[in-house]
Amino acid sequence: MPITEILEKNVREYPDDICLVEINPEVKEVRRVTWKEYELMEPNPTTHYRREITWHVMNEKANRFANLLISRGIKKGDKVAILLMNCLEWLPIYFGILKTGALAVPLNFRYAPDEIEYCVKLADVDILVFGPEFIGRVEEIADNINKNRLLFYVGDNCPTFAEDYISMTANCSSLSPDIKLTDEDDAAIYFSSGTTGFPKAILHNHESLMHSCRVEQNHHGQSKDDVFLCIPPLYHTGAKMHWFGSLLSGSKAVLLKGTKPEYILDAVSKEHCTIVWLLVPWAQDILEAIESGKVKLEDYELSQWRLMHIGAQPVPPSLIKKWKEYFPNHQYDTNYGLSESIGPGCVHLGVENIHKVGAIGKAGFGWEVKIVDENGNTVERGNVGELCVKGPGVMTCYYHDKKATDDVLKDGWLFTGDMAQEDEDGFIFLVDRKKDVIISGGENIYPVQIEDFIRTHSAVHDVAVIGLPDKRLGEITCAIIEPKENMIITEDEINEMCHSLPRYKRPRKVIFADIPRNPTGKIEKPKLREIYAGGSVVDAQNRG
Repeated sequence: MPITEILEKNVREYPDDICLVEINPEVKEVRRVTWKEYELMEPNPTTHYRREITWHVMNEKANRFANLLISRGIKKGDKVAILLMNCLEWLPIYFGILKTGALAVPLNFRYAPDEIEYCVKLADVDILVFGPEFIGRVEEIADNINKNRLLFYVGDNCPTFAEDYISMTANCSSLSPDIKLTDEDDAAIYFSSGTTGFPKAILHNHESLMHSCRVEQNHHGQSKDDVFLCIPPLYHTGAKMHWFGSLLSGSKAVLLKGTKPEYILDAVSKEHCTIVWLLVPWAQDILEAIESGKVKLEDYELSQWRLMHIGAQPVPPSLIKKWKEYFPNHQYDTNYGLSESIGPGCVHLGVENIHKVGAIGKAGFGWEVKIVDENGNTVERGNVGELCVKGPGVMTCYYHDKKATDDVLKDGWLFTGDMAQEDEDGFIFLVDRKKDVIISGGENIYPVQIEDFIRTHSAVHDVAVIGLPDKRLGEITCAIIEPKENMIITEDEINEMCHSLPRYKRPRKVIFADIPRNPTGKIEKPKLREIYAGGSVVDAQNRG
């Protein structure tokens, strides 16, 4: 069943229930904007603290955009790109695209102009929809990309090189277009994180999207009464596919534009959120804010918050142990996934398995997993190999890249590039990215193991371990450490701490510096290698 039918079902059953709330905490709260007021005004996401829409309004807006696209010649199989920050317009635009039979192509909001141009051309995009934050970047490449392509602008003061989405959709029919969709129809193109160069275009069909809905609700049991707090960017499969649990249950979700601890706790409190998906840095920030006294839990209504889950990266067990000290009644879960496997959940820990924190879990709902050696043979339990997954959510292909597709798709199995091992109970632990393994003196060293160890130091905010070139050993291990604010750590402290590690795993170099992470919370190790492995290494000064 195409995912658009779930939206239509919610409209029939819950037309006047709130489906989406947008909160912009950087704007002073003067008053709240109801969906009735929202219908009568020209919405500007940057000028209102809080906006909300119902399922009925969301569907109407999706239909109006779909009919606008059709009037401009968009048909089944065409592509429409979305370059927007999280806002109330995002999901209606996404569903409007799907209702035409076209493919939605979400773009990373951090893309530079050349990356936007590259992705638009690679995905054969026909229309680019963009917001006010991207005027400068789009204008820079407008002459290169608007030949036979249309530019639609979402916001106030439409630039001259684009067309105004708000005024154009206002005059379009609010009835759903009569376009027949099947599970096998192409639905969306997502882009890889591009950590090894320009990103790859990942093609998914409607079956993939629907499977992600079922996986999410099966894992986290969303009911009509749940409220999901969505903080990560919607262009990423993780945020959207977790929201799909709200879509399937017809429940409310809150889009929060900000990641400060007080913003998150305030949103949970005021909107009565029950489920929150965090990235590791945000969870760390909340704990540090509590420990420092910057936020006081008694100032917030948090009793309804039932589930905190984390994904997108390995989760340090020490973080969850500390989290449970402050939130003992929370269920905890972690989900593993890739954009190539339609986001989170192909491997899943499960709230009942908190005793296995540190593992990513077992095969998720409707998924199969295996761990293989370099020849594709399944390894014995306890040995390290490459994690492979198989299920209805595996991508169709890398669009326009047969070689890359053939490298990772074999007999229906997706080779993830992640090194993993299975313990005696069948739980899978990530060891590291295949490309991040450090080979020093012939020994394979897995950075995540060292990072988890160093992160237990009470003054460490974040850590990344990379390999630096070495004439004798090939590579040596380097630990880049970001101390907590107003705290100092010395190299001698770290060296002393690491004496309990096997000698070959001990960092040969310690650097104190900030750790760059992308919008989905993953450490940008290619950037760190470029800084520190490209030439002589200069230690950054301790922060204090």
